[in-house]
Amino acid sequence: MSLTRKQFLQRLLLAGGGLALPGAVRAQSDTTPAYDFYFTRLMYESGDWDVDQRMPSNVLNSLIEYTNLNVDPNERIVPLADASMLLAPFCYLAGHKLVEFTAAEEKNFRDYVNRGGFVFVDDCNHDIDGLFAKSFEAQMTKLFGEGCLQKLPDDHDLYRCFFQFDELPVTSFELNGWGDDLVHDYLKAIVVNGRIAVLYSNKDFGCEWDYDYRNKRWLAIDNTKFAVNIVIYALTS
Repeated sequence: MSLTRKQFLQRLLLAGGGLALPGAVRAQSDTTPAYDFYFTRLMYESGDWDVDQRMPSNVLNSLIEYTNLNVDPNERIVPLADASMLLAPFCYLAGHKLVEFTAAEEKNFRDYVNRGGFVFVDDCNHDIDGLFAKSFEAQMTKLFGEGCLQKLPDDHDLYRCFFQFDELPVTSFELNGWGDDLVHDYLKAIVVNGRIAVLYSNKDFGCEWDYDYRNKRWLAIDNTKFAVNIVIYALTS
């Protein structure tokens, strides 16, 4: 069954503080289990895409802990140039170095975004003037035009679609690393048809969430809750 995101949202059942999906909505396969969500990391040729390797399992654990989604517990790594990435419900792209897509990568990224996909892009340099930031923003301008990345307003649905956030979470790496020594009080986004299609962060959330999920019990506040909001927004907007 092929569903638009609006139809997908209409079929969601929000109950008991969790998010549950009717079985009919779940993609069915003869060879693989049916999942409501799987985490896709995009591999791209120009940079160091393989960062924060424990982060996906930690985020997936939080989705299992806080929602009723049927979650694939294993991260999927897919080349951006591979057309199979077009089927992913959510994609993650990160790194420290140059972002310069090949022709095939450009085509798939543009097609995925314009067809209703969601990409969370995280700058591991946490530096608005660094190589990743400058090259990624230039790449987005090439694909989607000047001014495509806009600051996300503080009252955006992203901050209250599951957990309520009165302000954007700050990461400990913003002031303690090799970046610009600024706390970035905003995220940027490319909006397509009224919804975020590309969410772009200079805050290095990936490093903030890069720990063994079993160590969350030592945190006074679970910092992965914002990751849950990002995923729920991606699935329901």
